[in-house]
Amino acid sequence: MNQPSSQPLKDKLWNANYYKVMATNFSMSFAFYILTPLLPIYLSETFGAGKDTIGWVLSGYTIAALVIRPLSGYVVDTFERKKVLTLFLLVYFLFFGGYLVASTLLSFFIVRTLHGGPFGASTVANSTMAIDVLPSSRRNEGIGFYGLSNNIATAIAPTIGVMIYHNTHDFSILFWTALVVSGFGLLTASTIKSPSRPSKPCSRKLSLDRFFLLRGWTLGFNLMFFGICYGVLSNYLAIYGKEKMNITDGTGYYFMLLSIGLILSRLQGSKSLRQGKMLPNAAEGILISTVGYTIFTFVPTLPGYYASALLIGLGNGHFWPAFQNMMIGMAHNNERGTANSTLLSSWDLGIGIGVLLGGVLAEHGGYESAFVSMVITHFLGLLAFFLLTRKAYLTKRLDKPSAPNGQ
Repeated sequence: MNQPSSQPLKDKLWNANYYKVMATNFSMSFAFYILTPLLPIYLSETFGAGKDTIGWVLSGYTIAALVIRPLSGYVVDTFERKKVLTLFLLVYFLFFGGYLVASTLLSFFIVRTLHGGPFGASTVANSTMAIDVLPSSRRNEGIGFYGLSNNIATAIAPTIGVMIYHNTHDFSILFWTALVVSGFGLLTASTIKSPSRPSKPCSRKLSLDRFFLLRGWTLGFNLMFFGICYGVLSNYLAIYGKEKMNITDGTGYYFMLLSIGLILSRLQGSKSLRQGKMLPNAAEGILISTVGYTIFTFVPTLPGYYASALLIGLGNGHFWPAFQNMMIGMAHNNERGTANSTLLSSWDLGIGIGVLLGGVLAEHGGYESAFVSMVITHFLGLLAFFLLTRKAYLTKRLDKPSAPNGQ
């Protein structure tokens, strides 16, 4: 008689460890995003850096994350994940103090670049921990909700950062805030009770697929295009709004609207993710994001500016969890860390290219040329999804359903 009612309890999604993993992710993201949109202004005002120099300085963070993520995926799959996560977060926390003592452009560049390493490693470890603490029957849905912690941080952090900047013009307060919040994430992660996974060096011979999920290269290549677009947008939004549109406090509102779109799309898409409908979610998100980037570029008015934020958020909130679930679906259980690192590395590579490309184009052709290239790149990503990625996923996925699921 009681057996049917025990199943929901067994498959409970919102457990204590899942909350802690999400709180850790929120803290990491908040500490990151409270600085990101304002760093171009900081570099320009404090060190007199030009647009292309700003691009090079800020791209170092992404490049370091890109380099470390394949290795971190291997480490996460090989050793006890909680210890690995705690170590990565400790280093991530300590590097925020480096911004407070970096007194030259070179020293700031060194600190910022090195800081990308523990950030990249921590995101891989924590997202893999999230998969571990989720019941398998709720994993697709749980991965989608996991991103909400990042989305909420994206909504709140830039707004708070811009508010602090406009009221104090003191970047040290921003750096201290990031340091404290990242410390909270470290403490929270230390209390997670994860499934027991003793250190177990892999007996398989080291090869490329231990660091990069070769079965998922098409998904990673596709996601890189979208990362390029977001890299251009996120790093040059604040200074573009200030110099070209005379918006002095619009960056925080822009990211808030973008995050509202992300949150709404994840809530709306949770049911279809639970049903395994990854491809429809991804396709819908890509199309909506394409419209958003197009409006941002070709409708340079306040209504177009803010409408693009909501649309890009809605689009990204649909395709990101779909891509992550597709990548996990192409990996064996002992390759979850590698799958996550492959996905995040692809995104990082795209963002790094976007930051560099955006800086060069903005310096020599103005922001308009940078944003036009962003739209073209997103269209290429759209074509890649429908011509390459969709077929590759259906062919190489390991979690093929026994019956049609609407894909």
